[in-house]
Amino acid sequence: MYKYYGIAIVAVILDQWTKWLVVKNMELSERISVWDPWFGILSHRNRGAAWGMLEGQMWLFTIVTVAVIIAIIYFNHTEAKGKPLYHISLMLLLGGAVGNFIDRLFRGEVVDFVDVYIPVVNYHFPIFNIADAALTIAVVMLFITIILEEKKDKKKVK
Repeated sequence: MYKYYGIAIVAVILDQWTKWLVVKNMELSERISVWDPWFGILSHRNRGAAWGMLEGQMWLFTIVTVAVIIAIIYFNHTEAKGKPLYHISLMLLLGGAVGNFIDRLFRGEVVDFVDVYIPVVNYHFPIFNIADAALTIAVVMLFITIILEEKKDKKKVK
């Protein structure tokens, strides 16, 4: 079970490294086109939660993040035993939570930089970062894991 913590560590390191590169090498609001118009790197800051919600509520983010980290560690050591997909999704969740938490603690804001635009439907996706991607992937994986575990439990009952 402890071996899975490496996933969280890698997610945090990758997240913080990419954010450092953006902060060090780009001006705020500067955009580097990677695959125009679909994808670019845009130096952006977020003082709120996802998509800028609850801007300036640092105390709330601190309390919630600490509680989430404790819950993730608890579930990793209790509910995820013998369930690799559950461990992996929890560790991605932990890595994403810690990555953005580090930003909030040391910068007072979260560095976002992944800029995705879908011109065929004229949709500009909210700018995000590696921690956000890890959180999103983790939530999808958790849903899949829960569904698979429920199916497995129902088969055991029959």
